Amino acid sequence: MNKFLLLAASVAFMSFSGKAHAQAPTLGAAANFALFTTAGAVTNTGLSHITGDVGTNNAASTNFGNVDGVMQDSNGATSAAAADLLIAYNLLNAAIPTATLAPLLGNGTTLTAGNYFIGQGASLSGTLTLDGGGNSNSVFIFKIQGALSSAANTQVLLTNGALACNVFWKVEGLVDLATNTVMKGNVVANNAAIVLQSGVSLEGRALSTTGAITVTGVTVRKPILCGSAVLTGPVAPNLGTVVCYTIFSGNGALTNAGITYVTGDVGTNVGLTTGFQADNVNGTIHSNPDTSTAQAALDLNNAYTYLNTLPTDIELLYPAAFGQNLVLTPHTYLLNAATVLNGKVTLDAQGNENAVFVIKINGALSTTVNASVELINGAIAKNVFWKVDGAVDLNDYTKFKGSVIGNNGAVIINTGVEIEGRVLSTSGGISTFGINAQMTPGCELLGTGSNTVAIQAAKFYPNPFSSVLNVTMEDLNGGSTLTIYNAAGSQVFSKVLSTKTTSLSMKLPAGVYFYQMIGKNGAKQAGKLIAKP
Repeated sequence: MNKFLLLAASVAFMSFSGKAHAQAPTLGAAANFALFTTAGAVTNTGLSHITGDVGTNNAASTNFGNVDGVMQDSNGATSAAAADLLIAYNLLNAAIPTATLAPLLGNGTTLTAGNYFIGQGASLSGTLTLDGGGNSNSVFIFKIQGALSSAANTQVLLTNGALACNVFWKVEGLVDLATNTVMKGNVVANNAAIVLQSGVSLEGRALSTTGAITVTGVTVRKPILCGSAVLTGPVAPNLGTVVCYTIFSGNGALTNAGITYVTGDVGTNVGLTTGFQADNVNGTIHSNPDTSTAQAALDLNNAYTYLNTLPTDIELLYPAAFGQNLVLTPHTYLLNAATVLNGKVTLDAQGNENAVFVIKINGALSTTVNASVELINGAIAKNVFWKVDGAVDLNDYTKFKGSVIGNNGAVIINTGVEIEGRVLSTSGGISTFGINAQMTPGCELLGTGSNTVAIQAAKFYPNPFSSVLNVTMEDLNGGSTLTIYNAAGSQVFSKVLSTKTTSLSMKLPAGVYFYQMIGKNGAKQAGKLIAKP
């Protein structure tokens, strides 16, 4: 085996060394990992956020919370990673230096692409900038013949096209990154441990040929680009006709208390729908079951069945600790017990606006007060799906994104909750208490009980606002009435708008407000406003 690895490394080196300026070594199976060692324990203390697999080929990984990756210990994946890491290390070790550096790195220095050699241990402090020179294929290799350490608050910055995936630190000794260090690149320690102290942020990987890895409350994100696969997630379910419903149950009463704003249909196929105000629903209120609700119930069951049978990419092992600033990427996730969204979870599409996220929960779903789902880097709510086998309880002022497809459980949506998506249940009553629910795109024919249509994109700016709020209406329809309500549902402002752009003088306390615009022809638009102090 060792002879084979040495031969493979030698062959790879013959092609790599001649292109040292332009080509990075291939990490192979090790590229799947954010934290990996061939031999040694991988240990976490505190709340760390990891994107990428975590594992060891000869020991155990312990005390990690929810990881956006797979925990891998002593299996086929780690065996392959160990072999490929050795090849990558040999490539880095054989790379011909283009320059020699002093052992103290940073302190405002800027370096361009190259293979840098340091004949002893090295330390980082202050700021080190890596300048790609406008070339996203620029490669930076640091060959350090001893340990590597950093001072607290050290930063490695990338500019002019430099990418973390093309930065490599080959270290012949202990790697110890101090508190709040911002590090970029793939750290490969040879026969030595890696220590990432509290607050360290690494865009890259921490890999050791032999040595323990210890992290304490850190953020490690496996880098993207450089030939890595573009994450798309699974194929989204076909919602059929239930796509036109924002709140729906296949079997159970729908009740509302307070001022609730909904864009989309509201209804149930078994029971009554009560308490929703027609003026506040831009869609049809199906007070009694009808042919539309019957078809929606069938389509919802089909969507649930599809989601329930999707294979899992990543299991999040601690459902009761879901959230806590966890970042997820386009995959199918499993939480195999009752789940609590604590604080914030972020869904990162990594620049792919078509990426799909599926979160499968084998149990109930609840949230803490003010919990939130945040979408970044192209993620959109219409591509987010939550399959819940149990009750759903969205606590006060939760900001939720995506379509909830619950199965055999009641749903409670509490005061001030904001939903961009849908809340659907195959069987179970749904209760709402003064919420704002806006369905995501997908419904081509949205009916309304009063045969009204939406106002064409009235714009409110700035939002958040302080003393002045501007409103621009693309479609006047003979004028519109703007009414603003506070979070408790009490009217705090009303004015008839008759010009395309109106500047309104506002004297509202800081907080969250909801508006409704009604045109003279009955057209409606509703949404959220935020008043700043």
